[in-house]
Parts: sequence; structure tokens; C-alpha cells
Amino acid sequence: MLTRRGFAGVAGCAICSIAGFAATEAQAQPSAPTTANGVTRQILSRTDGPAPGYETIIMDVKLEKGASIAPHTHPGIESTYVMEGSIELPVKGQETKVYKAGQAFQVPPETPHAGGRPSNEDVRLMINYIVEKGKPLAKPV
Repeated sequence: MLTRRGFAGVAGCAICSIAGFAATEAQAQPSAPTTANGVTRQILSRTDGPAPGYETIIMDVKLEKGASIAPHTHPGIESTYVMEGSIELPVKGQETKVYKAGQAFQVPPETPHAGGRPSNEDVRLMINYIVEKGKPLAKPV
């Protein structure tokens, strides 16, 4: 008899298998937070995949009130969830938008973004990157 708990485990493994993911011990331990110019970044997880030559990075980012981020690109997709505060986000080729706590956005690979008006409140973001392995995570524009 398959219990709810058993089904959850089987379903989770099936979903990972379909997506081509494999659970491994290769996940990196969380890094120590680094702070520069009012921006604190902490890598929570860094894992190979979902495809050869790529890695997935989950990062907790805190912006102090008034901090700004210079325009930059990433060698893959950025998916961000705004946990606290709000952030103005200019993305090349798109209308500048303000995202508030509870909202999410994505930035396509190699697309210049950031450089919006500094926030008048502290901001906290949970960011998921799927990027080409071995390339710098961010490149200034």
C-alpha cells in the first residue's frame, strides 16, 4: 500500500528523473555572506546541472536602503523572488517595472539589467541562477 508519504517520495523522484536531475552529494554547503556597497550576497546552494556544462545557484541577496546595483549580465537565466521590500528593475528591451514582496521576475541570459533607482527600504531577494559553469556569475555592462 502506497501511503501519502511514500507517494510524495516516489513523485519527487519521478519529477527529478523526468527533468534530468539527480540528487547527489555534490551540492555545495552555504557560503559565508559577503557584503559590498550595501549589498550582502550568500550562496545557499550550488549544484551541477540541469544539463552538462551548467550549474544551478540559489542565492540570498539583501540590499540595504539606498544601495544600488550596477547594470550587468549573467551567462544564464536569473529567476528572482522578492521576499521583502520592493525593487525597480530596468531590463534591456523591456519596460522598467517595480517588483514588490511576493512578486517574482525572470531575466533572460546575457540580458543587461539592474541600475534602477535605489530603494528607500531594505530589500531581500531569493535568486535562482541556471548558468554556464566556469563563467563569471555576473559581468558588468
